[in-house]
Amino acid sequence: MPRISNRFAFGWRCSLLLVAVQCVSGRLAAAEDSLQLSDELRARCLKTLRDGMTSDEFWPSIHAAEGLTLAGHGDEVRAHLEPKLPLEKDDQRRCGLARELVRAGDRAKAQIMLDVLAGDDPYGHVHAAESLYKVNEIGDGKALKRAAMQTDNMNLHLMAAAALARGGNKKAMKQLRVRLSDADPETRKIAAWILGRIGDASDIPQLRQNVESAPDAISRAYNEHSLASLGDAAGLRALVANLNDDDPAIRTYAATFAGDAKAISAGPALISLLDHENIDVRVRAAQSLLVLSQLGSKLKDRR
Repeated sequence: MPRISNRFAFGWRCSLLLVAVQCVSGRLAAAEDSLQLSDELRARCLKTLRDGMTSDEFWPSIHAAEGLTLAGHGDEVRAHLEPKLPLEKDDQRRCGLARELVRAGDRAKAQIMLDVLAGDDPYGHVHAAESLYKVNEIGDGKALKRAAMQTDNMNLHLMAAAALARGGNKKAMKQLRVRLSDADPETRKIAAWILGRIGDASDIPQLRQNVESAPDAISRAYNEHSLASLGDAAGLRALVANLNDDDPAIRTYAATFAGDAKAISAGPALISLLDHENIDVRVRAAQSLLVLSQLGSKLKDRR
């Protein structure tokens, strides 16, 4: 048997150690610019989403549908949700169903959300505006502009402004940035959640201030996750830490934003959440793992 040099032997042992670490972390490999899931782990994520979509818990099932669409299974989502829509009478739930059908490719269903928003019953207005924002639909913009102009219902004001801003309305974007430093913590929190997805680096200083002045852990997490999504390193560290928070709500929000933040370093923590007792935590973890696995070679992990 040929002799093995000390240098070669050291490198060989390091390679074995790396393989072992990858196996322990759930057969996940993180390259510099991508997250690679084993076939087994990918199948587990998809099963988590399919089980979630067919569960009796309505909003987690809608979130699972979103995850399946983002993973490339929009046809499956449409086939499952389409028969449910004519039977649903609750306007908030109708908006949720219509939203995911739009996201899955049936853009005509946006009219349902627009009709709910324009209707006289305020019960579904916020859900309609939020859903329109999430799928980047504004119709002719009239109903959203009316909703954004009023401030009696601040959540409706914010979500309508979000939909308009995402559609390119600069005035609405300015409104959102004003609300990011609003005196009301709840208003600041929702504005942070919105701008984490449609804002830019100019929002980072105010978000950092909001973290420092947050009145509770949930408000702090909202701002931290938005910072992570906008490329802030401290925000990313906080997001990864929040994946292990005792509060399932904070874990859910962190798992959701991990995909937005392109947080490849969160992979091992997300895998551990696939066994969480809370269905929404499991669903959002599976969603983000699949989203992270689809990142292109030019997208870098924000460490």
